Amino acid sequence: MLARDESSLKRTPLHALHVARGGKMVPFAGYEMPVQYPAGVLKEHLHTRASAGLFDVSHMGQLALRPKSGRVADAARALERLVPQDIVAVAPGRQRYAQFTNEDGGILDDLMVANFGDHLFLVVNAACKEADTTHLRAHLSTRCLIEPLPERALLALQGPKAAAVMQRLAPELAKITFMTGGEATIHGVACFATRSGYTGEDGFEISVAAAEAEDLARALLAEPEVRPAGLGSRDTLRLEAGLCLYGHDIDTTTTPVEAGLTWAIQKVRRPGGERAGGYPGAEAIAGQLADGAKVKRVGLVGLERVPVREGAHIVDEAGSAIGRVTSGTVGPSVGQPIAMAYLPAALAVPGTVVHADVRGKRQPLRVSPMPFAPHRYFRG
Repeated sequence: MLARDESSLKRTPLHALHVARGGKMVPFAGYEMPVQYPAGVLKEHLHTRASAGLFDVSHMGQLALRPKSGRVADAARALERLVPQDIVAVAPGRQRYAQFTNEDGGILDDLMVANFGDHLFLVVNAACKEADTTHLRAHLSTRCLIEPLPERALLALQGPKAAAVMQRLAPELAKITFMTGGEATIHGVACFATRSGYTGEDGFEISVAAAEAEDLARALLAEPEVRPAGLGSRDTLRLEAGLCLYGHDIDTTTTPVEAGLTWAIQKVRRPGGERAGGYPGAEAIAGQLADGAKVKRVGLVGLERVPVREGAHIVDEAGSAIGRVTSGTVGPSVGQPIAMAYLPAALAVPGTVVHADVRGKRQPLRVSPMPFAPHRYFRG
């Protein structure tokens, strides 16, 4: 039963296809989305790890950032006013992970930024896309045209055999490497694609006109390696890969340093760098880069078979809460309970054993490096 009036939920261009394939539809970020198909979350997860899963991620926000000067470098410099990342260095055909920050250094949203030659292409989270658009317009309108792209769908083909599928349908895409992309034609359908994703596997994210999305999805699903996959397996795959989910593992109260995302802040944007600071929360983030954060996001592996879910408290010997679990499941590929949590920095050391309060019983977990399942991106 849907938690809200079904009529208020939006539908992606693939809604009819999901229903025809037996997708179990649930509310998610204002959309009616498939959480799983008849095979179930476990089989969809394992199939994506072994072969290729096709995900509908059309609920995500897609935007074009077009420089009024006609020079994409000007759009990159403008965007750097809102993120801690080096956007200027993103060459045409390349893509970079970034975060919008607030004045306290908290994360307003995380996003992907691609340079498509004459403009920047942004993919933002579904629940944040309206706020992100407003944020961009409030700060960058004098220098850029901010163009939402609601008429486009977004598909994610993920798994070790995704490249073999692309070799048949779009050979030029099978040659590109991780975090690169551009315009392409797949099975005769014009689109733009990047070699990226949210599962830790090799794969492609494909932006396509809404009117042609179902034809493209059917063509991909007709390939023997490909099966449909829903939000349930997308979540377990990304958790095994140690990837943050906005609104859960990161939000406006967590900084990139606390979240373990310092790898995404390039040297040129850090204190002493050529273009250091200049974005919201730069001072707070610089302080944490220099002195360390008081809390840190960590990976946890359960020492018993009991799963530890989001919201569980991490407690000390006296039973007082010292942290919280932000995501948790039993990893289908790793075969054991896994979770992410925020802990005091002194405890955020691999090998440290902590306890989660699960329905009044303490469950032991060991702080573990992430990812839990190795990344298998294609870097050439």
